[in-house]
Amino acid sequence: MDVATLLFLGDSLAGVPFALGLAMAVHFLLQREWVGVLAGAVLVAVSGPLRAVLQWAAATAGVRAAAAAKAEARARLYPRLLATGWTAGRLAGEEAATAVADVEMLEGLAARYRPLRTAAVIAPLIVAAAVALASPVSALILLATLLPFGLGMALAGTAARAAAERQLAGAALLTGLFVDRVRALPMILHFDAAERVARQLESSTRTLAERTLATLRIAFVSGGVIEFFAALSVAMVAVYCGFQLLGILPFRVPEQLSLAEAFFALALAGEFYLPIRRLAAAYHDRQLGEAAEAAIAARLEAPALASPPPAPPGPFPGLLADGLEVEPAPGRRIGPVSLRVPAAGLVALTGPTGSGKSSLLLALAGLLPPAAGRLALGEAPWPEGGLLGRAAWAGQAVQLFPGTLLENIAAARPDASPAEVRAAAAAAGLGPLLAARGESLAIDARGSGLSGGERRRIGLARALLADRPILLLDEPTADLDPEAAAAVIARLKAEAGRRAVVVATHDPALVAVADAEVQLP
Repeated sequence: MDVATLLFLGDSLAGVPFALGLAMAVHFLLQREWVGVLAGAVLVAVSGPLRAVLQWAAATAGVRAAAAAKAEARARLYPRLLATGWTAGRLAGEEAATAVADVEMLEGLAARYRPLRTAAVIAPLIVAAAVALASPVSALILLATLLPFGLGMALAGTAARAAAERQLAGAALLTGLFVDRVRALPMILHFDAAERVARQLESSTRTLAERTLATLRIAFVSGGVIEFFAALSVAMVAVYCGFQLLGILPFRVPEQLSLAEAFFALALAGEFYLPIRRLAAAYHDRQLGEAAEAAIAARLEAPALASPPPAPPGPFPGLLADGLEVEPAPGRRIGPVSLRVPAAGLVALTGPTGSGKSSLLLALAGLLPPAAGRLALGEAPWPEGGLLGRAAWAGQAVQLFPGTLLENIAAARPDASPAEVRAAAAAAGLGPLLAARGESLAIDARGSGLSGGERRRIGLARALLADRPILLLDEPTADLDPEAAAAVIARLKAEAGRRAVVVATHDPALVAVADAEVQLP
């Protein structure tokens, strides 16, 4: 049982002295015994703030549990996404939705629903036991309403799970469509397909809206079921206690209530369904959270589109490109380009903007198939999958994840020690940032608060931490001030002494220290 659950149960237990204080105050007030009234008021005054503190502490503990659950999900999910690429049959945006949105949907499930679920099972029994001390019949009335309530919630829960899974799938598909269409925007405009794409997005958006409304309807129905039985149970206890005090019950019962006992039972009757009402407020969190868990599990179990082959033993033999041509977009061909990359050394790819430097790096990494020409790994044929498993990549756009700065760097090699992650950060020039803002610096998926140069250095730190035989770097010194750029250049020159480094760059200072320069027209 977790801390949040124990605190919620403590809140229910604190409701007993609160009700007792109210009953004592009313009883002794009618008898004009002021000492008893004062004792009841003290119980109310102590237990009321205590309940507020317990509820705050429970919410705080739930948030901490949710943070741990999301961190554990990211630790399992991100290495697979980074290592194996996307899943066959899914758009890149759907993968992004799983990696970011689905993980965030675990928040409500772990922070609220799961602690409240356990408390909602135990706390009503605690309240019923306390009520039974004053009025066993009232306790039986409360317990009797649980059976039909449980059946109603079971039916609502079955429908809610299916609706939440449909909603989550619709959200992931819509995200995927948006990302895919934005990436293909030039081609959409070229073929005058904007109206057709807009209709497709409109249809997907309408479908998602309908699924969301269906999920919310079920959530409102389940909340209505709880409110009905909560009101019914309190009303039945109130009617019973009132008729018992007036002596007009139409049947005999094995108890005779005093005003204090009746007031105590009635005050606790509202507490009986309070944990379940809280659970109803978090029921939508359960629907989305469990659907997100299923989506993450499916992603972890799904076969990948391409898995990187393990790097073969032995030293890296270098690579050769002979008359290489690549076609990054239909009708646009780059090359031919010929170059030789030794096992160690720094090779600079230069040329005007749009000449194809980034596309050539993608081809060397195995992410863009050659349109013509030949690639070879030393004297051996080019392996299937290109340099996957051998090369570390740092592109111009750096993908960031919610978490700390060091966690973002460690994504390149999850088994790296904290000291290795710090060393990679320092080697990439992130030492001043860590010194100024701390190792626990939290960043979001947009990199809010980071400059363009700092984002690039995170990508470089990942590439250095991966410790692969070849580094493929796209504009590693762009957006850096002269001092930071000089430090990065010195580091790359040092790395070139033990492995191959291929950079696409406009920086004359970086070109000046390169062992070879390949100019693209």
